[in-house]
Amino acid sequence: MKTLLWTNHSQAKMRQYRLSEARVKRVLGFPSRIEGGIADKTLALMQKAGTSKNPYEIWAMVQDTPKQRKIISAWRYPGETKPGEPLPKEILKEFKEASRF
Repeated sequence: MKTLLWTNHSQAKMRQYRLSEARVKRVLGFPSRIEGGIADKTLALMQKAGTSKNPYEIWAMVQDTPKQRKIISAWRYPGETKPGEPLPKEILKEFKEASRF
């Protein structure tokens, strides 16, 4: 089993979207969909959540190495996305701002 490494950005986003560490781990263990991440060598994993009247998705962006899995970010997306659909502009903007540091 790989060691999980949580970035400061991912911890801040988990607080912002009120996601627990256990909830993000559940997304990592049983994703509904896996896509290529926007950053180099990353994956975006998604799991559907909510109700039929109020659906949302929980996403986690990770980067794998042989010994560890780095959780780069996590967020809650209102509604449902289509496979291959680009990330929302707000999420892309947050990644760009975080990469400046």
